[in-house]
Amino acid sequence: MADLAFLWHMHQPDYRHPETGQFVLPWVLLHAIKDYSDMACHLERHPGVQCTVNFVPVLLDQIEDYCDQLATGQWRDPLLRIAAHPDPDALPAADRAWLLDMAFRCYGPTMLEPFAPYRRLRDLLGFVKSLDANTLSYLSGSYYADLATWFLLAWTGEGLRRERQAVPELMAKGGNFDLPDRKRLLAELGDVLLKLIPRYRALSERGQVELSCTPASHPLAPLLIDFKSARESWPESPLPSSAAYPGGRSRVEAHLAGAVACHNRHFGSAPAGLWPAEGALSVPFLNQIAETGFKWTASSHGVLKHSAGDTAATTTPWLAPEGTPGDLTLFFRNEQLSDLIGFEYANWHGRDAAQHFMGEIEALHAHDPKSLINVFLDGENAWEYYPYNAWYFFSDLYGALEKSKHIRTLTLSGAAAAHHGRRVQLPKLTAGSWVFGTLSTWIGNADKNHAWDLLCEVKQCADRALLGGRLDEDECAAVLKRLAICESSDWFWWLGDYNSPQSVACFDSLFRENIKSLYRLLRLPVPGSLDHPISAGGGTPESGGTMRRAT
Repeated sequence: MADLAFLWHMHQPDYRHPETGQFVLPWVLLHAIKDYSDMACHLERHPGVQCTVNFVPVLLDQIEDYCDQLATGQWRDPLLRIAAHPDPDALPAADRAWLLDMAFRCYGPTMLEPFAPYRRLRDLLGFVKSLDANTLSYLSGSYYADLATWFLLAWTGEGLRRERQAVPELMAKGGNFDLPDRKRLLAELGDVLLKLIPRYRALSERGQVELSCTPASHPLAPLLIDFKSARESWPESPLPSSAAYPGGRSRVEAHLAGAVACHNRHFGSAPAGLWPAEGALSVPFLNQIAETGFKWTASSHGVLKHSAGDTAATTTPWLAPEGTPGDLTLFFRNEQLSDLIGFEYANWHGRDAAQHFMGEIEALHAHDPKSLINVFLDGENAWEYYPYNAWYFFSDLYGALEKSKHIRTLTLSGAAAAHHGRRVQLPKLTAGSWVFGTLSTWIGNADKNHAWDLLCEVKQCADRALLGGRLDEDECAAVLKRLAICESSDWFWWLGDYNSPQSVACFDSLFRENIKSLYRLLRLPVPGSLDHPISAGGGTPESGGTMRRAT
């Protein structure tokens, strides 16, 4: 019997403006109504499939924020505010401009082209723009009401379209959405958001799903602890001017404690396992994971190869290197199978993709009947490239797995127990991540290094203020909360020339606004350097830059 362990990693950075609390980007909302909802739906429809689902605390916090907005009507997301506006003709100019910039950000072949009314809205905008920039003023409020509605409809998951009434009925209506239509849609989305976390908790409580976590704001922990860890897998890596991130170990400890507390609050129990942000591990970080009480953690085959050689296999769990506290099990990702799902199968017929995947698993089982196959990837970013949000792929794949006599699915805690006696001790751990097995996605580029230096400077200021006693308890808490957001790995992911100028500009700005806010919380002047962009971008990455292949 071959054992298959899926881990679906659910993460979005904090998209809220630090001063206003307004959402700059709507991706938490949109992935929640499409991907997080559909992933729960697939598991509910296939109770014989077990897996691990990983939630990052900063994502859970934002889902809570959306639940509050949809319950109270106190809008902090422009998309919801526009959709709920009683008089679209009175929409502020800023909201109109935001919507025109945002409302066609989706993968056209699967999310726009299939819907004629949505296409017409796009074509009309293109025609108006081609005439004269000033002609945008002739677009009526009804245009914006329909555009906001269709943007939301395009991002709904197949579960909402197949198992509820509001979404398919509004899609069938096509346009001229009045206020009752839009209120109906928002009520439906509110119900989805409100039930989302309880659905995963219920899946966990019945033993089908293991819920794991990531350090609170998704920091690149090995770099917080030691910049030089980047050189373990990339010896020539340029480093920031700052020698080290001040107090990095204590900050990682705070992120780990925050993750455990958040998990307990939402799911009623402590997590057994931790998926490190970006699958990034190092020896000091591994020790902290173990000291926090986690029983397992995971990374990529690239990290395993750098640590134990090219022949080291992902088909067995590994015991943490000698000297690691406790009894920590490590799992390493099958990169070929994970990347097939993440990047290739979207171009296949769903049934063909599922059959091919099953064939690959069967081949591994034939080669090693006791093999453990680890498939780890983002739980939200790949599915928009699949027809019907990967509905048929998952239906066929999960259905085949339920029927298989040679393959069983396990949670990672289940895999650790089932394969405990097969563990091999890792001779050493070379710091790296699930992208290329290195840390080069977050450090080494001039723009990324500059961002680290900006963060180091404000952290030094924060340390002096926190230790100096000039801030009261509430002010100290606000500083630490903002600092955690500034430490997210996502800012460094997007900086550099690999990503598109549009994406880079947004994340660059939001990163600098968070640092500015931190200076204000510290009651210090904001350095003028933070008014200048860090990076310009210029690339056209695969999958819009949200995912990267392992190699």
